[in-house]
Amino acid sequence: MASAHHRADDAAPLFWKSRVGIASIMLAVIGLFYLVREHYGQALQVLPYLILLLCPLLHLFGHHHAAHSHRGRDTDTAKDETRK
Repeated sequence: MASAHHRADDAAPLFWKSRVGIASIMLAVIGLFYLVREHYGQALQVLPYLILLLCPLLHLFGHHHAAHSHRGRDTDTAKDETRK
């Protein structure tokens, strides 16, 4: 009987874990290094803005996409009624 679940051995490796993926990552890192090295002055001027742009992303991903656990609560009850 065939199982609906796939085994980890049967799955194809992720692109980023393959040789081509690792080589692509290495080339991208080397390219970014030389790009930043040649344009160091401009990169430093943009750095404060990049930090400010990262704030909303860190807020989203730092709070686990706002997935607060509200299981087991009735939506009809007020917030103050559940506090003790």
